[in-house]
Amino acid sequence: MFKGRILSGMRPTGSLHIGHLSVLENWAKLQEEYECFFTIVDWHALTTSFNETESIQENIHEMALDWLSVGIDPEKSCIFVQSHVKQHAELHLLFSMITPLSWLERCPTYKDQVQQLSKEGKDIATYGFLGYPLLQAADILVYKADTVPVGEDQLPHLEFCREIARRFNYLYKREIFPEPRAVLAKVSLLPGLDKRKMSKSYNNYIAINEAKDALQQKVRQMVTDPSRIHKTDPGNPDICVVSTYHGIYTPDEVTDIQESCKQGTIGCVACKKKLAQQMEVALAPYRDKRDYYAQRPGLIKEILQNGKEKAEARAEATLHEVRKAMHL
Repeated sequence: MFKGRILSGMRPTGSLHIGHLSVLENWAKLQEEYECFFTIVDWHALTTSFNETESIQENIHEMALDWLSVGIDPEKSCIFVQSHVKQHAELHLLFSMITPLSWLERCPTYKDQVQQLSKEGKDIATYGFLGYPLLQAADILVYKADTVPVGEDQLPHLEFCREIARRFNYLYKREIFPEPRAVLAKVSLLPGLDKRKMSKSYNNYIAINEAKDALQQKVRQMVTDPSRIHKTDPGNPDICVVSTYHGIYTPDEVTDIQESCKQGTIGCVACKKKLAQQMEVALAPYRDKRDYYAQRPGLIKEILQNGKEKAEARAEATLHEVRKAMHL
């Protein structure tokens, strides 16, 4: 018996990096207890990249491979592409008729993101970007999802979704939509190789499917204590990216490794080599499973098609209730 129904998704930006692993591994655990709908939200990708769509199909394929590689199971979860289920768009349109403009404008992240992306040369003063939280609400409510795994920064968007559900139910005097609750996900915030936020745009990331040789090379590039010149010099693990990664990939040894660093009894080269070995052990199963699916593109299409059909049936049942409530 499921605890509830979950909807969550990611924008297709190509193959994912290890900073995404904690989210995906959490999804894999949740699918054992919840009825899960996981969607690749390509329409959401258009809100900031409407003029850069050439690679979107390839990115969808790459994201599906990564999801499957870390254990998102099509036998347990519904995996599909957002734009394949047109009911998302219909419910978004109907919600837009009842949503006060001020509700969208007060979104705490809206103005900040407009300013930030404008500095990067992106003109996102569009309805699509303004209406991003409303489309997100439609994504969730079209499946009557009652549970949404989110980080704390996404809580305002989920509260907005709850407000839309309440408003619709009140206006049309039907208890059609649940008010979804948050399941706060513990996300490991991994820094990039250079201590900045891990990002493809900074080219400081490690992909989930990173090849063994490339992984070793990237670990060698990690920033360490700049004041440590010789391997016998005492180091400061608190400012070392390698030490942060050891805390995740060698948790049983990290205390000893940090103490050896402080005493100058382990050099940065040896420390990085040990980390690379442990990371390879952790990531190899993901890479192998990804390769299995990559060699079977027909299977990927079949999984997404089956997911579309399941999602479409659930979404259409909701829209039937919505149209009836609105006398459409």
